[in-house]
Amino acid sequence: MPSQTDRPSAAGSAVQPREDAELSARIARSAGAAEGAHLRTEDFRDWLAERGRANTFRVDRIPFADLVGWSFEETTGNLVHRSGRFFTVEGLKVTEEAEPYGDGPYGQWHQPIIKQPEVGILGILVKEFDGVLHFLMQAKMEPGNPNLLQLSPTVQATRSNYTKAHQGGDVKYIEYFVGPGRGRVIADVLQSEHGSWFYRKSNRNMLVEAVGEVPLLDDFCWLTLGQINELLRADNVVNMDSRTVLSCLPYPDTGAGALWSDIELHSWITEQRSRHAVRAECVPLDGIPGWKRGETVIEHEAGRYFKVIAVNVTAGNREVTGWTQPLFEPVGLGVAAFLLREFDGVPHLLVHARVEGGFLDTVELGPTVQYTPTNYAHLAERDRPPFLDEVLASGADRIRYEAVHSEEGGRFLNAESRYLIVEADERTAPQDPPPGYAWATPAQLTSLVRHSHFINVQARTLLACLEAAGVRSR
Repeated sequence: MPSQTDRPSAAGSAVQPREDAELSARIARSAGAAEGAHLRTEDFRDWLAERGRANTFRVDRIPFADLVGWSFEETTGNLVHRSGRFFTVEGLKVTEEAEPYGDGPYGQWHQPIIKQPEVGILGILVKEFDGVLHFLMQAKMEPGNPNLLQLSPTVQATRSNYTKAHQGGDVKYIEYFVGPGRGRVIADVLQSEHGSWFYRKSNRNMLVEAVGEVPLLDDFCWLTLGQINELLRADNVVNMDSRTVLSCLPYPDTGAGALWSDIELHSWITEQRSRHAVRAECVPLDGIPGWKRGETVIEHEAGRYFKVIAVNVTAGNREVTGWTQPLFEPVGLGVAAFLLREFDGVPHLLVHARVEGGFLDTVELGPTVQYTPTNYAHLAERDRPPFLDEVLASGADRIRYEAVHSEEGGRFLNAESRYLIVEADERTAPQDPPPGYAWATPAQLTSLVRHSHFINVQARTLLACLEAAGVRSR
């Protein structure tokens, strides 16, 4: 592969077909619309608070013995549901080898992992009002959200949900995303979930433009992309599932000025996947090294990483209004950040070819930094992750975007990360970065998101926030 200082004369990408160019222009117009046809931005928080008052929400920690329908298997210690549906909590053994050496201080580790083989649907319905695209968003309670109620996609449902494996009510608006006559598909792609906590889990990320009238139900509202971008500047308002779907929007692609051509970037990703030999296998949860189980928690002996706990949930506006379940609870606030530089006036983001035990294809592109700092505080400086200390030391004058967003609230409790986009220079982030890192333009990453399993969920959150950060170039 050429160095990124050996810049090609033109990165180039194919001219967009007229239909795609028209759609991109409509998306850009919606991103520029600070107000919508139905709900003013300044009234949104009152609307969200009112939806919270209209329903009953409660989440209580309970001992594992109080889980209803869940139990630890005698033979494996795996935490399973008696129906055989939903998900299981199992053990995972990961062995990583790389040439000439591994990227991190640990070549092998064990951990609990969520195994949920079914593919869910994350779908946002889109419709034009007054010549501007609006997005149908839902005020949805998730038991793991720090503030419980956040803005979710129109549909956020596992297969068990929308096939009624739980004997619950209908998933609202599901007919726009499955079956015939669902409308014009804007985006439809399988994307990974958190590879550190899910084993090979994917969701179908969809945006569909409705044809005809759409009834507006309680707990739903129409917002422009400009309004959503404003809400992305706030902490814990737009949930993870919304962010990953929004990252799939086909924004206008200038296709010019990248350090590497699209072909060179694809070749580099393939090289990274080929270089790493990762063996990840599910093993019995009982007895995995370094972890211990008590009456209320499964946790690491050093008190790091995350815990497995159990909760009892009441939610008045869900398909099922009460249930119990396990949740993963991280230890500490995460940090996910892109370093940003301009080369010849073109914004570039520093991506990391990241290995996570649950990935389907070994490596996906993540942010420059994606770590929980407290998990690395005990390490010598030479073993600390690259660029982490640089991001943590960034002053306000270099931070282009910052907000705290929660991760997937249906499986993770109080899982929050500080998301940042930070300006860098040649000293802090050289044009020729260390192995495993590369500079890519927002347009190139947006193009990759249209394909499965290239960009991880944390990087997709930051891509969804580029408009809010004023970074995306057109």
